Amino acid sequence: MCGIVGYVGHKKAFPILINGLQRLEYRGYDSAGVALLNGDLHIYKCKGKVSDLVKHTESKNTDGIIGIGHTRWATHGEPNDVNAHPHLSASGKLAIIHNGIIENYAVLKEMLTSRGHRFLSETDTEILVHFIEEIQNEEQVSLEEAVRIALEHVVGAYAIVLISKDDPHRLVAARKSSPLVIGIGEGEYFIASDATPIIEHTRNVVYLNDEEIAVVDIKQGLTIRNIANQPKTPFVQELEWSLEMLEKGGYEHFMLKEIHEQPNSIKDSMRGRLHADLGVILLGGIKDYEQKLRNARRIIIVACGTSWHAGLVGEYLIEDLTRIPVEVEYASEFRYRNPVIYESDIIIAISQSGETADTLAAIELAKSKGATILGICNVVGSSISRTTHAGAYTHAGPEIGVASTKAFTAQLTILALMALRIAHLKGSIAESRYRQLLKDLEQVPEKITKALELEPQIKYIANVFQDATNFLYLGRGYNFPVALEGALKLKEISYIHAEGYPAAEMKHGPIALIDDEMPVVVLATNESAYEKIISNIQEVKARKGRIIAITTENDELINKLAEFVIKIPRTAEPFSPMVSVVPLQLLAYHIALLRGCNVDQPRNLAKSVTVE
Repeated sequence: MCGIVGYVGHKKAFPILINGLQRLEYRGYDSAGVALLNGDLHIYKCKGKVSDLVKHTESKNTDGIIGIGHTRWATHGEPNDVNAHPHLSASGKLAIIHNGIIENYAVLKEMLTSRGHRFLSETDTEILVHFIEEIQNEEQVSLEEAVRIALEHVVGAYAIVLISKDDPHRLVAARKSSPLVIGIGEGEYFIASDATPIIEHTRNVVYLNDEEIAVVDIKQGLTIRNIANQPKTPFVQELEWSLEMLEKGGYEHFMLKEIHEQPNSIKDSMRGRLHADLGVILLGGIKDYEQKLRNARRIIIVACGTSWHAGLVGEYLIEDLTRIPVEVEYASEFRYRNPVIYESDIIIAISQSGETADTLAAIELAKSKGATILGICNVVGSSISRTTHAGAYTHAGPEIGVASTKAFTAQLTILALMALRIAHLKGSIAESRYRQLLKDLEQVPEKITKALELEPQIKYIANVFQDATNFLYLGRGYNFPVALEGALKLKEISYIHAEGYPAAEMKHGPIALIDDEMPVVVLATNESAYEKIISNIQEVKARKGRIIAITTENDELINKLAEFVIKIPRTAEPFSPMVSVVPLQLLAYHIALLRGCNVDQPRNLAKSVTVE
């Protein structure tokens, strides 16, 4: 991992590459580099940020109309100048950039070493470019044919782009289990790991499929073949996102912008799907599978990170409204524990990027067992959207902040719509409740807008607790996954240790941690378990824990118990997580800001995790 940019055309490549790498900074990385071809092949790379790379190249030759660039998130080898991409072949004529992991790199390295190859870095990527050149020399074939033959022997995930000193008008790219998109301009081509570096240059793109190899040639255009050497017809799509969506829009950080975008991103995810006045939900993406969902004996949700927390809320929603049993699995564990999967099972895979490697692996396993796979993701043309049988896009727009915010609430919106649609088909809830829930869901964006108005109060609380070393988050029912998500947000961006727990579980262990320095965030918006939550607050208070309560506007009792009370609009319980998570997002953001953390690019994290 993590970010890829390539360009060939009639313009100077270096500014396009640098700007593209800056667009990809949100993905998280630890080093950056470029390769430029202008008679000779120039490699410039260094540990650190893209800004460090720019300084490194200030006095260097950066001419040329063809080049590749990369931001690296370390897998093989520590972050340093040598391990940074691009990497050169033995002759120095080929340069490569690579996202993913070559799993059989050790075998390839041993073979190449026996043939006299010597390696400068610790990376699997350098081994791959040596291997490609070895084949090119041995077989006397073109670069693209050498890439094809090499990839027949490679085990693992990859998105690669190569540039050759012998062919100054051409880039060769390939992908498997790691995204790659090609932008088609006027006499120019762009390659990137996602559309963000491309959108300001062209809206016409081609998404490569797994095991496809593309050649972009300034003279001959774009050609695609697969590893079996079969030609493929490029399918050109038009990007829906705009350049404005990729800008901060006056906000200090992308994360803050995306928190404040949630009323609109939820509306966009409901638009054309929810017709509360008519009592109708239309989910065109899963229409052909509605009867399967209606008759399902079991639904399994697979996801990672924040999407897994959305899946937990989905479990509550689907079981509550449809009475269909739901299991929520970490995708990263699902594949490796020999799960029991029946052909009658429905698998719902959730991923913001649509490229999460563990989730893709879980999908492939479930498909091999004959299950029906539905996807929920945010990126059109992503791997999950193409691998699943059907599904629904969230319409959150690009999420640049590494810590997911608006994608989470958009996923909850889709899950709520699905649960309500299935419930109505099954008749598992009364028509009157169904109609009321549609109206309640329609009102969620307005309630989030009101919750966002509490930011000054939340900022004050953040100031009080900015130096805390531990946090505990407690919730019951629908709010338990929100407690997990609130703790994750704080961990991700402020580096404070935080844990989320079902409130009733506190006395089975975590209560030992509570003292007069422990902040405890309690989600107390549930009407169904209100008295129990009050009891949990009393237990914390008795041990002098510092209580931050998230409750509803009409609540007066908790005022007397909690040190800090954040009152959000009352929301129908199945949809309360969409509103109650907002103060937790803001609390994490402002604590991280006060601690001087990089809010949009937290250390060690990547936005799209494309390795298992």
